[in-house]
Amino acid sequence: MTVQYLTPEGYKKLVEELEYLRTVKRQEVAQRLHDALAEGGDLIENAEYEAAKNEQAFVEGRIQELEYILANARVVEGGASGEVEVGSRVTVEYEDGTKETYTIVGAAEASPREGLISNESPLGQALLGKKAGEEVEVNAPNGSFKVRILKVE
Repeated sequence: MTVQYLTPEGYKKLVEELEYLRTVKRQEVAQRLHDALAEGGDLIENAEYEAAKNEQAFVEGRIQELEYILANARVVEGGASGEVEVGSRVTVEYEDGTKETYTIVGAAEASPREGLISNESPLGQALLGKKAGEEVEVNAPNGSFKVRILKVE
């Protein structure tokens, strides 16, 4: 059983998504299936029925995935120790002077476009356990680079 690290916000979002899938989306898909069956005809050639069955499989798979994540979730709020940990908000400066702020999250809620990077990513792994002022080498698939940690919250 793998621990799934989640921030309080990430936990809430996943709970809301699970509730939506169970209560709203399941009903929508069931109605699509019912409507496709009501059309009659050969089910093998019924494109709407096939699409609805595929969507049903996706929804049920996502429900199972969310149930697993939430059952194994450990909600964390980082930043209190001064060291980078899951839940920490970290501002770094790259070698070219570019500054970025990221929140370190578990893989289940990672979204780099939103500034949420996984603790399992090369940058996330390199930052864990470090403090403001430290320079960190990141071993990424495209090569190594360094960042300086400016702030840990």
